[in-house]
Amino acid sequence: MTDSRTILIADDDRAIRTVLSQALGRSGYQVRATSSAATLWRWVEDGEGDLVITDVVMPDENGLDLVPRIKRVRPDLRVVVMSAQSTFMTALKAAQRGAFEYLPKPFDLKELLAVVERALAAPQAPAVTEGEDAGERLPLVGRSAAMQEIYRTVARLTTTDLTVMITGESGTGKELVSRALHDYGRRRGGPFIAINMAAIPRELIESELFGHERGAFTGALNRGVGRFEQAAGGTLFLDEIGDMPPEAQTRLLRVLQEGEFTTVGGRTPIKANVRIVAATHRDLRQSIRQGLFREDLFYRLNVVPIRLPPLRERLEDIPLLARHFLDRAKASGLPAKQLSPEALDRLKQHAWPGNARELENLMRRLAALYAQETIDAEAVNAELSEAEPPAEAGARGPETLEQAVERHLKAFVAAHKDGLPVRDLYDRVLAEVERPLLRLVLGATRGNQIKAAAMLGLNRNTLRKKIRELDLPVVRGLG
Repeated sequence: MTDSRTILIADDDRAIRTVLSQALGRSGYQVRATSSAATLWRWVEDGEGDLVITDVVMPDENGLDLVPRIKRVRPDLRVVVMSAQSTFMTALKAAQRGAFEYLPKPFDLKELLAVVERALAAPQAPAVTEGEDAGERLPLVGRSAAMQEIYRTVARLTTTDLTVMITGESGTGKELVSRALHDYGRRRGGPFIAINMAAIPRELIESELFGHERGAFTGALNRGVGRFEQAAGGTLFLDEIGDMPPEAQTRLLRVLQEGEFTTVGGRTPIKANVRIVAATHRDLRQSIRQGLFREDLFYRLNVVPIRLPPLRERLEDIPLLARHFLDRAKASGLPAKQLSPEALDRLKQHAWPGNARELENLMRRLAALYAQETIDAEAVNAELSEAEPPAEAGARGPETLEQAVERHLKAFVAAHKDGLPVRDLYDRVLAEVERPLLRLVLGATRGNQIKAAAMLGLNRNTLRKKIRELDLPVVRGLG
């Protein structure tokens, strides 16, 4: 079937132009391709094309600079930007200047064709008002596929006030992403206020969030301004939302539903003029099943979910991250350093339980403690070995699974100095072990549940039930 719509392609790489022309032609579209930004602009001015696909770096002009010009003369013409400069700033600039979508190179042809279909089917958007351009400061680092998806998501969200839920292990950069949403978003002129739910005594958390009136409780000698008021016109970052006590969850839900709140001891409603970004390292769905977190609040907060991958899932980003952290160490006054290829290989062999934060701390130690300009694998290995938790006294050989579990349980107890959770502790610990085990086995069998059940020694129906209970992602069509 022939589609009468025409796609305009601009890329200085002949191979890219050929591949795109053939793929789009097979899908029925008419195609015009050029290596010149000037030629693309002439076609646009002449009213040609129903969609533009342009590279960023071209001989005569930057493709990003073309986007706002195209949107001014033809607001209804969608533009898809491609780039091998796979950074957050590229994705952000593409979104800020009015691009319909940003695709990092290399890209999957099926994904590109899907983007083309969406762009041509999308309803006409209002004309873009070009705002303040993004600077060159790089808030997020990495070129892995997982990070590319995060860049694209964050770039899209900077033009909205949607509530965002960021999940990820400690040290993955949840506050960094929340700050990027604020610093490059529509509310960047307002304050960014962060509050860590796990760090505030439960009896004070409502006053911290919503403020209090004089005399509302013992010690309230003056009116106190809460974080919602402090963040007016800006962004309120609710870190470790999974540790919020039930009574505060109820009040927060009411604020999200009604758009206003009252201070503790107050009666006059105050409009909540903030963007909410929440974050947690916990599995909130598991917390909901355990009765520790309100399901209705979860759905109010989880409007746009962003999962930050642990560093072990994006090892290819380690060289870029290490260089970035060494540059930051130099900027703070530490000596300039670089890593040998062998040192980088050693970094990729580490498990990184502390994620990017652990890598940053390591780079600062290496910059401060070692005289040589090029850090070798021996130095990296010495610092990583020094940083690893000490083995139990009397333990021989590698740490056993039982010892590892016991060590983590001791850390869990130490983190709850006010007492252990009084409900479902046994089920909670079992779920913490069961979830990664099933995830590991399903990954090893590429989602084949028959093989996974055999490996685990479980009945297939039992495995299916556990997958549903633990809300585990499963590769469809494999077993």
